[in-house]
Amino acid sequence: MATLQAKTIQALQDNRTDLLNEWTHSLEATGATRNLKGDDVKQQTGEFLNLLADALHNSGSQNINHENWAQTRLFLEKLSHSRALIGQDSQQTASFIFALKGPVFALLQREYASDGAHLAEQLWEVSELLDGLGMHTIRTFQKSREAVIKRQQEELLELSTPVVKLWDGVLALPMIGTLDSQRTQVVMESLLQRIVDTGSEIAIIDITGVPTVDTLVAQHLLKTVTAIRLMGADCIISGVRPQIAQTIVHLGLDLQGVVTKANLADALALALKRLGVNVSKAV
Repeated sequence: MATLQAKTIQALQDNRTDLLNEWTHSLEATGATRNLKGDDVKQQTGEFLNLLADALHNSGSQNINHENWAQTRLFLEKLSHSRALIGQDSQQTASFIFALKGPVFALLQREYASDGAHLAEQLWEVSELLDGLGMHTIRTFQKSREAVIKRQQEELLELSTPVVKLWDGVLALPMIGTLDSQRTQVVMESLLQRIVDTGSEIAIIDITGVPTVDTLVAQHLLKTVTAIRLMGADCIISGVRPQIAQTIVHLGLDLQGVVTKANLADALALALKRLGVNVSKAV
């Protein structure tokens, strides 16, 4: 089995400055340095070349899963995570590795100019090594990007389910968009916690902004209502438009005695009445 020769590894070390310069130019040409500071790029490329040389020198293996490649893998994982956070895509991130191929290939062509057989062999080995490191970078980037997207989705869910205190003892939760299992869980947790924190007796769920109500949506609403009642509070659903009312009847859904109102104003008026509060216009 062919491996990288000592001559190749030594050439990488001896020509480090030239490699860095050519590598940086290649990164800039491919747009891989977008949103990055020049000093950061210089520091990252220099650190990677050092780690690459150390791993090749100490491991005696080109298997990047070898324990002696641990520092190199960790470096690429941190780099991928940082690139995901600043909004770079997978191609820009992978180019950090793949842009190094050109300078290294040119170096090997000079080193093995009179030895075609070994040149082809070493080019293949270097290509395999950089491909492996590049794929590791892409896999890590995808995981980091998925984590970022998941966190953003959770934050959007929290922002899209604000619990508003309308009056002492009255909370309102305006729903906008489609209800699903994950969102229902967030709604329950935030609303129940606010009921505990404020000691509210009545919670109004306003579904004016919910485009459609089907069997699944109704089940999610009922789960939320049941949880509210278990906390010792009452629940009113407002925003039941004619189309939604017709859909509920057509589907044969039973809201199990849940009080509904056409709009939030009517729901608030009912809530205040239950609390024994009379509101009148100032004379």
